[in-house]
Amino acid sequence: MSPVPPVVEPSESAEPVGPTEHADPADPAGPVALSRLAAGPVAAVAAVLAAVLTALSGRYGYHRDELYFLAAGRHLAWGYVDQPPLTPLLARAGTAVFGDSPAGLRVVATAAAALTVWVAALLARETGGGRAAQVFAAAATAVSAIVLTSGHMVSTVTFDLPAWLVLCLLTARLLRTGDGRWYLPIGAVAGLAVLNKYLVVLLLAVLAGSLLLAGPRRLPAGRWLGAGILLALALAAPNLWWQARHGWPQFSVASGIERGQGGSNRATFIPFQFVYLAPPLAPFWIAGWLRLWRDPALRPLRLFAIAYPLAVAVVLAAGGKSYYVLPLLIVLMAAGAEPAVRWAARGRRRGWVLPATLAIVAAVNVLTTLPILPPRDLGPVNAVNKEQGEQVGWPKLVATVAGVWQRIPADQRSHAVIYTQNYGEAGAIERYGPEYGLPRPYSGHMSYGDWGPPPDGADGPVLIVHYPGNRRLTSQFRDCVPMAVVDDGYALSNDEQGTVVQECAGPIGSWSSRWPALRTYD
Repeated sequence: MSPVPPVVEPSESAEPVGPTEHADPADPAGPVALSRLAAGPVAAVAAVLAAVLTALSGRYGYHRDELYFLAAGRHLAWGYVDQPPLTPLLARAGTAVFGDSPAGLRVVATAAAALTVWVAALLARETGGGRAAQVFAAAATAVSAIVLTSGHMVSTVTFDLPAWLVLCLLTARLLRTGDGRWYLPIGAVAGLAVLNKYLVVLLLAVLAGSLLLAGPRRLPAGRWLGAGILLALALAAPNLWWQARHGWPQFSVASGIERGQGGSNRATFIPFQFVYLAPPLAPFWIAGWLRLWRDPALRPLRLFAIAYPLAVAVVLAAGGKSYYVLPLLIVLMAAGAEPAVRWAARGRRRGWVLPATLAIVAAVNVLTTLPILPPRDLGPVNAVNKEQGEQVGWPKLVATVAGVWQRIPADQRSHAVIYTQNYGEAGAIERYGPEYGLPRPYSGHMSYGDWGPPPDGADGPVLIVHYPGNRRLTSQFRDCVPMAVVDDGYALSNDEQGTVVQECAGPIGSWSSRWPALRTYD
């Protein structure tokens, strides 16, 4: 069934709603009058998306990043070496309210996805879209790969995506109305977004740069602008203070990502711009870009047509990931919704095109982004989207570690240590290990390294859990003997399939002296 009814009617005549004063009185283009909000149909689209995500949220298991966020949520702080505090805080709140399970954790992700759909519809309305355009923008956003992926599992992207879209919506309203009071919600959302992911600074920078290039030249300033800036800084200040106090570790993490992944990120950047929403949706965001660039009625919003290529240039130069700029693609797609529905309404034979496109996109994206298939049949999908496979096999990994742990003599276990290569392994042992009587795991990876080395008195055996090719890690320990190999039982080629569990006599030197060499940020 198509996620949205066939859109064949002509676009409704625009009806002004709220203030429509143009931000630049010198601009001859008239203001964009807003149509009535299609609240009921848009709510239905958001509800269908939420229902699908909820129904599938308990399949497979936690993603490695979710296990890390759960662990970080148990060590609440104003910051972490690789992220601000909001996502771990929401992970802790979600599991506290809805239960310590994948389904309970992911309620907050489902809510963020539903919000994203709503804001996409509001952006379509803000760019002159009628009710049909709003519904189409909501449905196209709901079936996009990035929204389904981020809505299924908790990640920083889960909350960064709606934050970017809300900032774009508020900016559009500021430009449309010329009302400086919009600076206050812009500042509030910007400050909260910094507490989730620093990437929002890129959006603020490219919007400011695009404003200088495209105008409008006259915008309200004064006390409202200053108040918005102060509000944003006040909200972000605790995390910025944490980063400064700890030597700005985020820069070490970012440089490590660029060194390790910069080349591949640049090579795949442009193709993934089409894949991360869906290739059939590309004509709509391209139409949106052309409309924002050419339409005189949308001249105050032309900065969004500049912001996207400007952001692409910055991220490409920095070797960043292709999904960093996807929220701006959704803005463009929302702007393209109105010409799309007008095109479909011009002939009876065109009426099926939009719903059929959405149905095809939904079928493909649901299969490739959500846990539909049994794990044993996941191989082909995992080859396309590795995040699927990263949700499979964690209990089996912990059971394998527990089997080796039980072989350590009972009188030595109180001084023994479990050490893992990465935060996913450590998070899995921390989550499932108590069922097997396993102690707290240790790792030098990301913020796990900040949570301390084992005590120097832990001089018993060390179980190290690591990828088989990681000789750097084994070189930090004495007399290591392979004891087990992790097999998820599905022959699924994910990152942990084939992980090795070794028993070592101990670290070379004391734990405290060895800890700096064990810290990793990649």
